[in-house]
Amino acid sequence: MIVSFGFVSTALTLFDSSPSKTMTFATWSKLEKEEREQRLISITKSNLKNALRIIHYNIASQFPLYRMSSSIVPLATHPDVEWEYLKHTAEEFRAVGDLVKAHGLRVSLHPNQFTLFTSAKEHITDNAVKDMEYHYAMLQAMGLEKEARINIHVGGTYGDKESSVARFHENIKKLPAPVKQAMTLENDDKTYTTEETLDICEAEGIPMMFDYHHHLANPSSVPLEVLLPRFIATWQGTGRPPKVHLSSPKTEKAYRSHHDFVSLDYVMPFFKMIKPFTDELDVMIEAKQKDIALIRLIGELAKVRGIKRMSGGTLII
Repeated sequence: MIVSFGFVSTALTLFDSSPSKTMTFATWSKLEKEEREQRLISITKSNLKNALRIIHYNIASQFPLYRMSSSIVPLATHPDVEWEYLKHTAEEFRAVGDLVKAHGLRVSLHPNQFTLFTSAKEHITDNAVKDMEYHYAMLQAMGLEKEARINIHVGGTYGDKESSVARFHENIKKLPAPVKQAMTLENDDKTYTTEETLDICEAEGIPMMFDYHHHLANPSSVPLEVLLPRFIATWQGTGRPPKVHLSSPKTEKAYRSHHDFVSLDYVMPFFKMIKPFTDELDVMIEAKQKDIALIRLIGELAKVRGIKRMSGGTLII
């Protein structure tokens, strides 16, 4: 099984490389009108410059996957701001996309937990559509809308999971078809289990993003060995390997929180379990130490008997 790895957003190895620098609405409000847009443009261009630096770092390190920041554009969807960021940053966005495509990186985005489609409140659904369209617009500006993925969680249960799932199926109809085609759904550590998320993905034709840590925190009634082939099947026809998130609990007490690093002992059972079901797997490391955690885990995996390191971020397990 060929396993390709990546990390989230910021490369801690690089100096001052955050692609998520921002400005609060309160700060924006205090600025003179002519200064507001200039500050927003400056921050966005700085974020895109750092994204470009991180992608160069990924290429040099041979990391095939990268999750880009959702916060590249400050105040992009704020109803009182809504500035024309693409008008001023088209060249920078295109440079990022061209570099990604030139080196065959597989990239993704992950909106925050408030982007959901299970609410009974219409404005929450409308805001979710708006946020998904913002993420898709960034991908379009990079020329990556056909291959990149936008990952979200199913949402809340509001005390009635069955009704919430029914609302998801209804509310998702508001999402433009091209945006929906770019999305994935992830199982949750508290609400929607792997099995429940799979049911929704299969009904909607959406690939599932499987989170192993979340699954152990919020297990399904069906054994994981039974669910994994279904998870893999949701990726058929996408042109991409099935993709998972790997992290370790911070402590037994704070089980749902992410540790700084990913424990080899914690994730090895998963690799052994999924290996019979797929020849390829993409793995996004979700750890506080980001690229440093990725480098450590790959180094530890490469020392395991029977595992071969093919490149900086790819192993045969």
